[in-house]
Amino acid sequence: MSYPEDLTYPEPRYHGDKGEVNAVFRPADTPPDLSSPGGSTSYLATNDSTGGEFGLYKVELAARAAGAKVHFHKAMSESFYILSGELELYNGEKWVKGRTGDFLYVPVGGLHGFRNATDEPMSMLMLFSPGAPREEYFERVAEMSQRGSEELKRFRVRHDSYFVEDFDNGAEQAG
Repeated sequence: MSYPEDLTYPEPRYHGDKGEVNAVFRPADTPPDLSSPGGSTSYLATNDSTGGEFGLYKVELAARAAGAKVHFHKAMSESFYILSGELELYNGEKWVKGRTGDFLYVPVGGLHGFRNATDEPMSMLMLFSPGAPREEYFERVAEMSQRGSEELKRFRVRHDSYFVEDFDNGAEQAG
């Protein structure tokens, strides 16, 4: 394989000559940051810890967990990498079955959703870029869902989550 001579990298952001000791290690046995009957979420790299570069979360969904209905983001892309089990993913056109090792990248503005439609738990990595303060969203979305449609819609929009059902009078084209 040949490589072009004029590769373009981003502008340097570190201007030192020797490097720094600033890596962050999270052991695999660290307990999840958020747990519920529907699953758990581990905050691997947050908006705060990456300086806004990205957010990386390990999400485990219980059997038949609802996940997220069809929505899009105006400020960030979202990616899904399935670590174990199966997950139905909406790719903007249709629901597809994702299995261990499958990956879905959703650019900014791309319609997407996910759900565990199986009788087994599953695990995945979710990556948001650039980073955003998603922790409050994960921690409060169940509570906000109980409060009602207008308050839930405001909460979702505050967190850059535009759900089709909020803007189509409840008619979700993706089922």
